[in-house]
Amino acid sequence: MPPELNGIVVVDKPKGISSAGVVARVKRIFGVNKVGHTGTLDPFATGVLICCINQATRLSQFFLKGDKVYEAELALGIVTDTQDATGKVIERHPLDGISEGQVREMAARFVGTITQVPPIYSALKHQGTPLYKLARRGAPVEKPARPVRINHLEILDVSLPAVRFSVSCSSGTYVRTLCADIGRKLGCGGHLKALCRTASCGFSIDAAFSLEKLAEFREQGWLGEAVIPMNEALPFMPAAVVDDLLAKRILNGTKLLEADLPIPPQVTEQGVFKVVDPNGRLIAVLAESPATASYNYCCVFSA
Repeated sequence: MPPELNGIVVVDKPKGISSAGVVARVKRIFGVNKVGHTGTLDPFATGVLICCINQATRLSQFFLKGDKVYEAELALGIVTDTQDATGKVIERHPLDGISEGQVREMAARFVGTITQVPPIYSALKHQGTPLYKLARRGAPVEKPARPVRINHLEILDVSLPAVRFSVSCSSGTYVRTLCADIGRKLGCGGHLKALCRTASCGFSIDAAFSLEKLAEFREQGWLGEAVIPMNEALPFMPAAVVDDLLAKRILNGTKLLEADLPIPPQVTEQGVFKVVDPNGRLIAVLAESPATASYNYCCVFSA
């Protein structure tokens, strides 16, 4: 029996399928029951969707807050109820007097920490029900504005009414809301016409596999080549290498004190770090607990 595959697969999601649909396809291709994604893409969007397989599903929590990069097309002059091309047109405005220079100047104002009102057609929940379901029932709920971070926004092309741009942003940023807000500030409105996620948590679309390519790999017995091992899947997380004796204690869930680690580990902003054995295999993710001079277990991975 072949060893269990544990790790992540970077999928290039095609247009016209939901993120849940991609997960279902990956399950069938790999013949496993445990697969999860780390950040929803709308059905009309394409690009990087990180899928976690088997034990790696427990790592999804560490990807959800990672930065994302997108290439998008903003259509000025048309406002839709969903802020994207799938919605109903509710306003049309002329583009008289709007220049490429104005578009570039306005887009630059959105770089940095900004506030966004989440769209009423979104997967965010209100009292357990997704907002988009409430909106479709005629009972839309508007969530309060919240801060998001736009790291970089580059205008790639302006061919009015179309504006193509690349944006690097924090998790939780709605690119369709960004498009709607830019259009509103320009005075003509706008909506997101097309979207491709080109990177997520440091994994680029250049490293992504199409569903068709994964199916080919299965036929050729190469599926393992598409899976990034769990340790390599967390390049953004500092590592502490432990010897076999300490690794065994960690695998058994023994309480770990700061004094048990010969070298104080580096940690992320969230205070977590990964633990690997002498062979480079990920065995746990731990969180520091300064108040008790010990470490808490986030997750432990069996051999």
